[in-house]
Amino acid sequence: MGKLIKKGKQGPSKNYITRKKAIRKLQLTLNDFRRLCILKGIVPREPPSRKKANHGNSKATSFYYIKDINFLAHEPVLQKLRQHKTFMKKLTKALGRSEWGRAKGLEENRPVYKLDHIVKERYPTFIDAVRDIDDALCLVFLGANLTSHEYIPKEGLEDCAHLAAEWQLFIMHTKALRKVFLSIKGIYYQAEVAGQTITWVVPYQFTQKIPIDVDWRVMLTFLEFYKTLLGFVFYKLYTDAALVYPPPLDIKKDEAAGGVDAYSLESAPDPNNAAYDGVTTAKKVSNARGRIISGKDVNKTIKALGAEEEIEAGPTHDTAEPLATATAITAPDDAALPSTEEFIAQPSSSKTPIDPKESNLVTLHTLSHLPTSQSTTANLFAPYTIYISRESPRHILEFIIRSFGGKVGWPATAGSGSPFDEDDESITHVVIDRPLVVGGEGVVVVGTGAVSDAKRRRKYVQPQWVVDSINAGKVLVEEPYGRGKILPPHLSPFNAEGEGAYDPLAALPHLEETLEEQTAADEDEMESINEEDGSEEDGDNDEEEEMEEDEEEDVVVEPSSTAKASREAAPPPPTPAPSQKITAPKPSKVDKKATKIQIDAKHAADEDAIRKAELEAERLGVEPAEFDDAVKKATLKSKKAQRQEAAAVGGTGASEENMAKMLLNNKKRKLYSRMKTVQARKGSEKQLLEQKKIALVKEQRKDARA
Repeated sequence: MGKLIKKGKQGPSKNYITRKKAIRKLQLTLNDFRRLCILKGIVPREPPSRKKANHGNSKATSFYYIKDINFLAHEPVLQKLRQHKTFMKKLTKALGRSEWGRAKGLEENRPVYKLDHIVKERYPTFIDAVRDIDDALCLVFLGANLTSHEYIPKEGLEDCAHLAAEWQLFIMHTKALRKVFLSIKGIYYQAEVAGQTITWVVPYQFTQKIPIDVDWRVMLTFLEFYKTLLGFVFYKLYTDAALVYPPPLDIKKDEAAGGVDAYSLESAPDPNNAAYDGVTTAKKVSNARGRIISGKDVNKTIKALGAEEEIEAGPTHDTAEPLATATAITAPDDAALPSTEEFIAQPSSSKTPIDPKESNLVTLHTLSHLPTSQSTTANLFAPYTIYISRESPRHILEFIIRSFGGKVGWPATAGSGSPFDEDDESITHVVIDRPLVVGGEGVVVVGTGAVSDAKRRRKYVQPQWVVDSINAGKVLVEEPYGRGKILPPHLSPFNAEGEGAYDPLAALPHLEETLEEQTAADEDEMESINEEDGSEEDGDNDEEEEMEEDEEEDVVVEPSSTAKASREAAPPPPTPAPSQKITAPKPSKVDKKATKIQIDAKHAADEDAIRKAELEAERLGVEPAEFDDAVKKATLKSKKAQRQEAAAVGGTGASEENMAKMLLNNKKRKLYSRMKTVQARKGSEKQLLEQKKIALVKEQRKDARA
């Protein structure tokens, strides 16, 4: 017989720990604990029973895995945080005693930490890191558009701007952009990098108001980790593309609002070339901060990294004093290490090593260097030269157009570095976003002299034309996007609802048949209304005739005595009964109605039945156009009946579905019911949108006929 399990030694109470106990165990403050959890990627967990996990207490609190907290106890960053706490005590004491020399020495030896090992722990492979940079890009682009604040350091925002420009430069170089959507929240981009689909959002370049209810310490901690992660990813991407990272920066263009154009791409030197010497090369490049570095500096940094402690950025003592990072020198460390991903499969009995160059086996290194096929729309704007007017958003359009191979120019007021000016005759399109001149149409050319034919051939379009052309995969017609015109709806290229959801770009099934059925139903309704109006008019005419007869009978004339006697002697004329009243039939309406009934009674696909009905219609004198309309309506009704019959046959499986549902347990049955409810709601929403689209198409066709 086994021993009885003591309470609290197994189950949720053993596997989970509350946040308060975790902080007490690690001897940290709440802010440091939160920072450490963000850096390590540790999140709160929901135990199966909160009461059991909290030893009988049902109070609301956060729970963590006890294993995660045990791992944090051995984290190198935790040791640096404790050293920083000791450092702040010594620095405060030195400043209180006015020991300025000692305080300066302590400040120079401030304990700092690095995040390289955390990045490698959380993302063992490069593909894992690329797959998870969506949030990093969103936060970096947000930081690049913010202004400096009391809680936001200027240096951190500059780093965000550099990283955002480096990412855009790489996307433009590789032509990896696929989709763009202009939303109220911002601009959504989607690109394919290293075989992974990456989607990120960029805010519009407006003056952002810094909210006061946001904990910027949490944001800065995320930003600190994301900057290190993007540094690793960008270095790998640029290296695989045979480019120098970081790309050289032209300080003058950057100060003159050059934007992405202030950066330039340089091909990395070939290490296999005999003329290349990584130590003695005289070629110098400038990094993203504008500092000039050489190959000798890089090698010194690599050697220094091998001997120094794992430190790089220091934590803050106050919210106004941000964490300092120095991740710019982490990239060359990986370049100097040998590749551990190169693996050659060899038989266990083989004793002779195989040269990787002579081996025919496929390795990860060879797979990563295979040429990738670009999309067919990668050079969509290659034949065009587009000029961006001063009121159009240059930073958006330049990135989009250059990503698809187009040439872009802009006025000097929008920034320096434009490759051509407005008078260039090679310009094919002008992106303009200003209203029409009052009292005139078209484009007004300011200036004197004759306008060249090249300028007259230019197409003036609104910015939405560029985005819609990209999402459509082809260059759209410029006329609907002309200056001052009402633009067509800008549809999202992202199908967020998944398969089976409503797609506004997809053609509706049975659209023409549905429109014809609705048109036929409207015509039948109008005919029935007209027939009712005709019957009411006939009834009114009969009532008027009866009233006239009654009035004639009411007129009494006194006859003479002889006439009266002769009338009494003569037999009375026979009076017809009310039921014997004969009315002349209206052959056109009756015959037409009879013909319709005959056609409806037969199957619309039966040619013999239609032929018999046609002969009968000719005998009755029905017009051919009326007979064709009757055949068309009968065909539509037959198809509709067939679809309804097919739907009824498909509904017979509902009983089998209910029987299978009865075999499920209670938990799975509820889950299945919720799933079916969500599907039904989505189906009703899709049907409603399809009905709106059908009504819109019907109205457009009606206006076109008018």
